[in-house]
Amino acid sequence: MAIAETGAPLSSGFHALSPGDLAAVVTALEMRSPPPSLKRLVPEADVPLQLVRWKAPDPAKYRLLYRRVGAKWLWWSRLALGDDALTAIVHDPQVEVYAVADRAGVEVGMLELDFRQGGEAEIAFFGLIPGATGKGFGKWLMRRALQKAWSHDGVARVWVHTCTLDGPSALPFYMAQGFAPYARFVEVFPDPRGLGLLGDEAAQVPVLG
Repeated sequence: MAIAETGAPLSSGFHALSPGDLAAVVTALEMRSPPPSLKRLVPEADVPLQLVRWKAPDPAKYRLLYRRVGAKWLWWSRLALGDDALTAIVHDPQVEVYAVADRAGVEVGMLELDFRQGGEAEIAFFGLIPGATGKGFGKWLMRRALQKAWSHDGVARVWVHTCTLDGPSALPFYMAQGFAPYARFVEVFPDPRGLGLLGDEAAQVPVLG
């Protein structure tokens, strides 16, 4: 993740962005061994969700779920990719895409694990649609994510990143699940709403200009 700054300085420590740009502080977190809690049996019969593996997902179907989960938090990177570029990632045998489905089979979340870097598992995307949050399902989903990540041959490190555009509970949540912060970056990028990749989502982040 590159560090970038745009615009003229306002004062020491402050820099003005172009009206069409956004900035986020990105925190990367890692886990070097499975947490002890992963080895304990935890009753989960009351969790009305399941993970459904999407092998070679259709790009349009993938984008729809990605947008439903992430639009509120301005997830946009996959929306900016054409079909060929997106397919090259999500059809890679070292990338595992899962939908979180409720008992009716409706997709209410997503999990994407990236094993393309030897010895590592990146939790590339992790989230639930707004209507499924706040019910404790995030802990269930993280447990499933870690089970799958650590069961992969040769994995010695699991990592994830979050940013200040995500929900305010995201960083504390990852730390509570056993991830340790190890790096921080600043990312500047065009507002995806201005690019037409998203509509009027994420009202908590005002559009300038």
